[in-house]
Amino acid sequence: MSVEPRIFLLAGASLLALSSGVAWSQQAAEPILLDEIVLTASSDASVQADGYVGGQAQVATKSNTPVAETQQSISVVTSQQIEDQGAQTLGQALNYTAGVVGQPFGADPRFDSPTVRGFEARGSQYVNGLRQLRDFGSPAFEVYGLQQVEVLKGPNSSLYGAGSPAGIINQVQKRAQDFDFSEAGLGYDSNDSAQTFFDLNRVASPTLSWRLTGILRDSKTQIRELTNERGYLGAALRYAPDDATTVDVIASYTKDAPISPPGVPFALTQTGDGKALRDTYFGEPGFDDSDRDMANLGIEISHQMDNGWTLSQGFRAERFDWTYTGHYVSGLTDDGLSVTRGANFQDESTTGLNLDTRLSNSITTGSVTHDLLLGLDIRQYDADTTTQFFFGQPIDASDPVYGGLPATPAWYTSISDISQKQVGLYAQDEITVGNWRGSLAIRQDWTEQTGTMFTNFDGDTPIDQSDSATTGRVGLGYVLANGVMPYASYSTSFDPTIGIDDTTGETLDPTEGKQWEVGVKYQPAGFDGLFSAAVYDLTQQNLVRNLGQGRRRQVGEVRSKGLELEATAALSAAWDLRASYAFNETEQKGGPEDGLEMPNAPRHLASLWLDRDFGNGLRAGGGIRHIGERKGDFGNTFDLDSVTLVDLAATYTRGNIEASVNLNNVTDEVYLANCGSFGCYYGEGRSVAAKVAYTW
Repeated sequence: MSVEPRIFLLAGASLLALSSGVAWSQQAAEPILLDEIVLTASSDASVQADGYVGGQAQVATKSNTPVAETQQSISVVTSQQIEDQGAQTLGQALNYTAGVVGQPFGADPRFDSPTVRGFEARGSQYVNGLRQLRDFGSPAFEVYGLQQVEVLKGPNSSLYGAGSPAGIINQVQKRAQDFDFSEAGLGYDSNDSAQTFFDLNRVASPTLSWRLTGILRDSKTQIRELTNERGYLGAALRYAPDDATTVDVIASYTKDAPISPPGVPFALTQTGDGKALRDTYFGEPGFDDSDRDMANLGIEISHQMDNGWTLSQGFRAERFDWTYTGHYVSGLTDDGLSVTRGANFQDESTTGLNLDTRLSNSITTGSVTHDLLLGLDIRQYDADTTTQFFFGQPIDASDPVYGGLPATPAWYTSISDISQKQVGLYAQDEITVGNWRGSLAIRQDWTEQTGTMFTNFDGDTPIDQSDSATTGRVGLGYVLANGVMPYASYSTSFDPTIGIDDTTGETLDPTEGKQWEVGVKYQPAGFDGLFSAAVYDLTQQNLVRNLGQGRRRQVGEVRSKGLELEATAALSAAWDLRASYAFNETEQKGGPEDGLEMPNAPRHLASLWLDRDFGNGLRAGGGIRHIGERKGDFGNTFDLDSVTLVDLAATYTRGNIEASVNLNNVTDEVYLANCGSFGCYYGEGRSVAAKVAYTW
């Protein structure tokens, strides 16, 4: 028997023993009279969860099936955890999630690029269950505007259509709630970042409530030139005219100016002072600039009809405009005294429309209950993009003197005008027979990509690609009386790609994925918690590798297999816990990298976060994160050392005033988060952030 199954069996046995032990001790002990306990859990995924345990997530099934009974690995990061840990980006919010590397490129204010089970998850990011439509990299959504983050690990095209085999990272925007609350505050950190924020919810009538959320933030990092001035405004409205109907309107607008990190040459990281290099900027302040706008308008409707069927519809229109210039490092001069550089210009204007319409009903035939879901999913994405690359000027490696602007004209220019359309029909049946839980899902998709691509090397290239695919998912679980559910599942995915393989000249094939997963979940009856263990085997075919400067190549096959353990619990009224461990093994198959590991895929990931409420207004917490050794690039040219990071937090509440402080990377570890052919990126050093809020 291999190592991974043995570990899984031990983990599953431990969970079974834990649940049995709890049940035995409850039977053997003398009866104890407890104070009244008020449960606030809800099966409505739009209700903002209290505490750390997110029991509801619609990301896997588009239904109200509890996470504990879903036959796939799901992690939920609640707004309480985000707030306690002081997370300001999606990557920071995911740092304590099993199998996820939240910040594989260190601090990059442009966009979030977490990895899930060894695969890059830029194309896996969704908002309110609808995919963020962007080709170059998923835009950074404002975390203060979220009420939870849901991570579904592995393929799920059966419900979502074209998507990454890595899984889905669903960012759930703050919704209007059914009670009044208000918050306003200020924040400041040791990098001289400042912010002001507010969150206001009002119940206007028994049928209408609204919410307004906003933040202004001047973000700075350990690199003084790497800044982002950001403003975000989110609005939500809920209208519920009767018990059968709800309408949610959710809108947001973000305006910011993230500067591109240029990186540090790998050779310099091996000989120079790590702390000094971590703070050094090898770009050009007089050239590097950015201007970005993101707007979203969404409508969600749910109506239960007289015949028992419920009609649900999710719609979002989004617009994204971004113009920026930046530098990147390419190496050192022959004498090793100067850093060689390149520069680029990017202009993007994109629009997207998502419409997902569903019919659901629960039908009982004898002892069998079928929760049926039928859906039609339509998506359109239009992108106008211009990319240019320039030869940059070398800059002194030890004492950078700015002012060396890149040479013009650009040596490479690419202009694309692309339209993508997708239509998908899907069906799902969640089956309950006694303690058995099963799920079947199937989907048929048709996709079309049309338009033109121009480069100064190849001229105009017409784009006219059509793909279709059938994907599915099957799962089976058994819920024991003590709250334990062993399960097994199989799922598939596909994701069409645009353009050609620059090494072969052939049209890029759709990326395809498949995953086997066997696991066990445990939801205790005595306290609020969720424990899970899973073993998986995930294969991705036709992965597109970005070679830089507009060039791409398709990899034959990549396999990822491993083990994940995760625990989230309110151990008592005073203690909250989140813990995880993940073992991951990746291998590329075919091509020049045959047999090599995937980049930024650590063999070992572990984390532990504990938070205690002392009952006198003081809460304190702390965590430890371990990121194991990993490779920096597809060619495994760079080896990155493991690192262990410590974070601390404290909150004091008195009356309507709440003050908090977060200390990240307490020991000020100097480590490389990523290395590739275009340079290395350091992880964030020690930082202290404080904020004060007034609630009413």
